[in-house]
Amino acid sequence: MDVFTLRFPAEDSLTDDELFRICTANKELRIERDEFGQLLIMSPAGSFSSNRNFVLNGIFAKWVELNPHLGYGFDSSGGFILPDRSMRSPDAAWIKKERWESLTQDDQEKFAPICPDFVIELRSKSDSLPQLKHKMEKWIANGVELGWLIDPIEQKAYVYQPNKEVIEVLDFQHKLTGNTLLPGFELDLQRLS
Repeated sequence: MDVFTLRFPAEDSLTDDELFRICTANKELRIERDEFGQLLIMSPAGSFSSNRNFVLNGIFAKWVELNPHLGYGFDSSGGFILPDRSMRSPDAAWIKKERWESLTQDDQEKFAPICPDFVIELRSKSDSLPQLKHKMEKWIANGVELGWLIDPIEQKAYVYQPNKEVIEVLDFQHKLTGNTLLPGFELDLQRLS
């Protein structure tokens, strides 16, 4: 997906509430904020990528529905304010129940000031793989416990965890597992090819 960066002078950076209002008024765009306060404006995904994301979120939603006592799932329409002050929106995310429920109702209804425990980024044809890898590193640096970067174009996946080397899955003949964080969750990568 093409990314346009809208730069602001440091003294003019948007508040979290201003950012939320801008995003709400421009729902047709995907807007994120980096840790420097710059807005990253992205066009909607193409139809193929949208379908892959639909399949991915459907599979993940089934697991979340079977495990409501563990946590809450989120799709790409939600954003999160991270400790570095960036606002990011993964293709899928999950937050432990006790962490999500510790937020106020007001925080839950805006861009929640919380880093997900688990994220998935799904590469589309127009996404830059190096930029997505950088984004995954930022997720981990902000507190994500497990992150998957899935690349249907190259038929590869990358598993990110804090203080561990990135695991590169070289083809879509494998399944990714949620380990102890998401017990019993498996994603058959062939479903996304």
